[in-house]
Amino acid sequence: MRADRRQDAPARVRAGFGGGVAAAVLAAGLVAGGCSAGGAGPDAAPVDGGTTGSATPSGPASGPASGHASGLASAPPVTPLESLPAAVPAALAPYYAQGLAWQPCDDGYECTTFRVPLDYDHPADGDLTLAAVRAPAVPTGSAGSAGSGGRLGSLLLNPGGPGGSAVEYVEGAARTYDAELRARYDLVGVDPRGVGRSSPVTCLSGERMDAYTAVDITPDDPAEVDALVTAAKEFAEGCRQGAGARLGHLSTVEAARDLDVLRALLGDERLNYVGKSYGTFLGATYAGLFPGRAGRMVLDGAMDPSLDSLAGNRTQAGGFETAWTAFAKDCAGHQDCPLGRTEQQAGEQLAALLAAIDAHPLPTGDAARPLSEAQATTGVIQAMYADFLWPRLRTALADARAGDGAGLLKLSDAYYGREPDGSYPNLMFANMAVNCLDLPAPFSGPEDAARAVPEFERASPRFGRDMAWMALTCTYWPVRATGTPHTVRAAGATPIVVVGTTRDPATPYSWAQALAGQLESGRLLTYDGDGHTAYGRHDACLDGAVNRYLLGGEAPENGKRCGS
Repeated sequence: MRADRRQDAPARVRAGFGGGVAAAVLAAGLVAGGCSAGGAGPDAAPVDGGTTGSATPSGPASGPASGHASGLASAPPVTPLESLPAAVPAALAPYYAQGLAWQPCDDGYECTTFRVPLDYDHPADGDLTLAAVRAPAVPTGSAGSAGSGGRLGSLLLNPGGPGGSAVEYVEGAARTYDAELRARYDLVGVDPRGVGRSSPVTCLSGERMDAYTAVDITPDDPAEVDALVTAAKEFAEGCRQGAGARLGHLSTVEAARDLDVLRALLGDERLNYVGKSYGTFLGATYAGLFPGRAGRMVLDGAMDPSLDSLAGNRTQAGGFETAWTAFAKDCAGHQDCPLGRTEQQAGEQLAALLAAIDAHPLPTGDAARPLSEAQATTGVIQAMYADFLWPRLRTALADARAGDGAGLLKLSDAYYGREPDGSYPNLMFANMAVNCLDLPAPFSGPEDAARAVPEFERASPRFGRDMAWMALTCTYWPVRATGTPHTVRAAGATPIVVVGTTRDPATPYSWAQALAGQLESGRLLTYDGDGHTAYGRHDACLDGAVNRYLLGGEAPENGKRCGS
């Protein structure tokens, strides 16, 4: 995937495995990777060289086996993530002892920065500077009391990606959270290393990103395969030049260790946390490394860390197929549906439209940017993240069938976070950098990708071919992966709430089931519905269960279901 580790998305599908380009939707906005229109809030579908430190998967094999395409090498055993010693190593003590200087910023929020080691195994090799923001608790009630109880400390929020800015998410979403939560918690966001304001990675100019997003991801001949490989190599080389030594130190394990530094600097004994999409992988990693310091944790739109990049991409393709089926059924009930009146007709019409665009890109009103097949597919994928985008997709598809590609191009641009001036955020670059460190590349070259296509198409007739080829990206990454598939047990942690949505496109429901089963204290909370992530989407059952847990520590019964 070029896009959630991703798993939020495939190379170009957010939160993805194996190097995806997730476009997050930040509260109506951030989902696992890019930005789309709308306000920000917890209801938003949330917007993967050196070492990762001393924590490495070890121990007896356990957890589900990783899948592989026919003819490819089998995966190594999946082992549990090993926790770190409770005591802070002496070499890291200065990081845990630094002070935070909060300053007013950004319309009523407070901002600060702090230092973390570039390499936790060799802290003398230099530092990174991370940026954080907080919305201080707003007392309510008499005598300055905080809601119906006392202050609970900090609640860290992460919207996903990898690559989504938690600083931007908090600034956009904090005021939409439950009033009592805001009264009893400081809501805090820190941009993970390499992301947003935290020593960000940059790889390509806006002009080169425009070209990258348009490259054919369903190659029909050797020349198109060569063009796709060339684009992947150019992206990787741009990141190598733009990031230098940082590129080998942007893993999720390192980001989780950064969270523990911040926890200590905030004065909290335990880390209270809400993570969406890729943010669930980051949060689960923290709980696995520091189970005794894990507090009230909500992992919404969960990822399964036991999957290798190939199995993850293929499973995610199935998630987008499930979402497409739901969209097609809904579309058939609307008079303005441009794809016919049955699910089968919708699939056939979409395939015909994409084939026509592949042969003849559509005008968009910008002579320099005709709509390519890749951008059209990305536009469709973007709309799968949230059902409030479905009417916009119906209109864009109708316009495309009439010869106007502007609507689908706007959806594709929203996925990547492209600004009107042609610039791109650091989202895509950080997404790839984290994904390619967290898991080994699934393919050694285009021949492997071609062999994997049939299995991907069985998982997703609509998007399987695209996602198989998108999984090629990390093959050319300039630094070697430091992570491997693993389970997370977090033995001894307090209850951890894992939220799964039954028709989630980017983080399939089976991933939430798997993560909740791996965690010793996991509690699975199910939302029966569409879209990416569930908390904050105004379902009284689900929001109430999460809020009661965050405010009073009352974890929902394992297996509780909400939604339609």
